[in-house]
Amino acid sequence: MSVTAAKGFTAAGIAAGIKQNGNPDLALVVNTGPRRAAAGVFTSNRVKAAPVLWSQQVLADGELTAVVLNSGGANACTGPQGFQDTHATAEKVAEVLSAKGAEVGAGDVAVASTGLIGILLPMDKLLPGVEKAAGELSEHGGEKAAIAIKTTDTVHKTSVVTKGEWTVGGMAKGAGMLAPGLATMLVVLTTDADVDAKGLDSALRGATRVTFDRVDSDGCMSTNDTVLLLASGASGVAPAQDEFTEAVRAVCDDLARQLIGDAEGASKDIRIEVINAATEDDAVEVGRSIARNNLLKCAIHGEDPNWGRVLSAIGTTRAAFDPDRLNVAINGVWVCRNGSVGEGRELVDMRYREVTITADLAAGSETAVIWANDLTADYVHENSAYSS
Repeated sequence: MSVTAAKGFTAAGIAAGIKQNGNPDLALVVNTGPRRAAAGVFTSNRVKAAPVLWSQQVLADGELTAVVLNSGGANACTGPQGFQDTHATAEKVAEVLSAKGAEVGAGDVAVASTGLIGILLPMDKLLPGVEKAAGELSEHGGEKAAIAIKTTDTVHKTSVVTKGEWTVGGMAKGAGMLAPGLATMLVVLTTDADVDAKGLDSALRGATRVTFDRVDSDGCMSTNDTVLLLASGASGVAPAQDEFTEAVRAVCDDLARQLIGDAEGASKDIRIEVINAATEDDAVEVGRSIARNNLLKCAIHGEDPNWGRVLSAIGTTRAAFDPDRLNVAINGVWVCRNGSVGEGRELVDMRYREVTITADLAAGSETAVIWANDLTADYVHENSAYSS
């Protein structure tokens, strides 16, 4: 059900002809109310795509009626024309929804795009596609919407959590350029809980901070990263903020794991757990450094428990630690103790998809988990035709 699992939402996914292969490439998600609260987090990349700039503006009032998403073109680094095209897309959505009886302006519509950077979108195909998608809106259209936002994804990604009478649902796309700052790739979350924009923003930022923001596939940050959370209030239930935040976090965590599991060319999912750090920031910095060590990622692909590369990555950070007190475990085997040789490397079983690296800084009590993947020859092949 994806984004239509929550009451008060319809969605559609169609082939507008943006992709040359004819696959679905345009999705529309509509909040039918009664509440139309919304929040969003976006890439911290200073080079931002036109849809990101537009959606940041329209979210200023904490309300959205619809989100239109396209794959097959990022509309990034496209100058004034790219922004005009984004505006025109929102105007078209507002026009077709208003014709169906809703009162919608362009300022009520967020826009998200993904695909190659530096290429203008084919508006002669996209705008008629919006009209077609509006005609196919359905309470059962969430799955089709999730399929339509794929680029190099091998599978579409959805998640649903239900708490009594209210639900949080979501869809995501992403298989490369996963090194987010507050968000990752394109994600739309919906809920029928009765939550205002302030509550949504707090829950979303709290959730993304420990999920999407801790997925680091290849160290490459996109220009288009967008995560949106829309609330219809259709359940009539106003949950406690903590309970709501936890439900949003659970959906985000599930989607983030799916993103890593579908990372381009990957054969291993790597869980990097940093423990006993002086601060949480130290733990995150160390985790990211380990995740971005290409030599280590290649070693993991070759099923080589090369703990020296873990120590090398830790040593490049500003985190507080004593090199002679560092400990490293790979899949539960403490191959490094006190900055030196620990248990035998031959004891580490690396035959399975998931690999766990535990880095003990012996400097405090804070922890953080970063998810990454190995680096294979297939990564180069997958990324040769993909940019955002």
